[in-house]
Amino acid sequence: MAKRRKSWVEKLRDSRDLPRVEKITEKMSRRWGTGTVVIPAPLEVDALMRRVPKGKLVTLKEIREALARKHNATIGCPMTTGIFAWIAANAAEEQRRKGIKDITPYWRTLKTGGVLNPKYPGGVERQKELLESEGHRVVQRGKRYIVADYERSLVRL
Repeated sequence: MAKRRKSWVEKLRDSRDLPRVEKITEKMSRRWGTGTVVIPAPLEVDALMRRVPKGKLVTLKEIREALARKHNATIGCPMTTGIFAWIAANAAEEQRRKGIKDITPYWRTLKTGGVLNPKYPGGVERQKELLESEGHRVVQRGKRYIVADYERSLVRL
C-alpha cells in the first residue's frame, strides 16, 4: 500500500522535536561565528510571517533575528528558516485553493536584500503580482527581482 503524502498544512504543523537551540558546529562557525543556533519549529516561522501587515515587508534575515532573540540564541538557522518559510507559503496556497481567506501572506516575506523568492508558489511572477497589488514596486536586477526601497517597508518583529 502506497504511503499517503503529507499535505503542506500537515508539514507546517509537524514540529517534531523543534524548536531547539544547539551549539554552532565548527563547520558552521566559519560562516556564522560562534555561539548557539536556534532551529525553529515550522509554525514559529509561519507565525512571524503572519505578523506582517498589508503594505509592509520582512526578510528571512529579520525572521532569523527575531527567532534568535526569542530563544536567546546567537543566530536563527538560515537553512531551516528558509525551508519552513517555503512550507508556510505552500500551506497558504493549499488553504487558499480550499477557499480559506485568512492565509499567511507569504509574498510579504522576501529573501535577504529584498529579493523575491522563486521557490514560492507561482514563482517570482506570482509574488511580484501580489506585491504590486499592495503598492510595492518590483524591479529586475540582473536575473533577480527585488522590491525597490524595500527597507522603507520593513516591519520590526
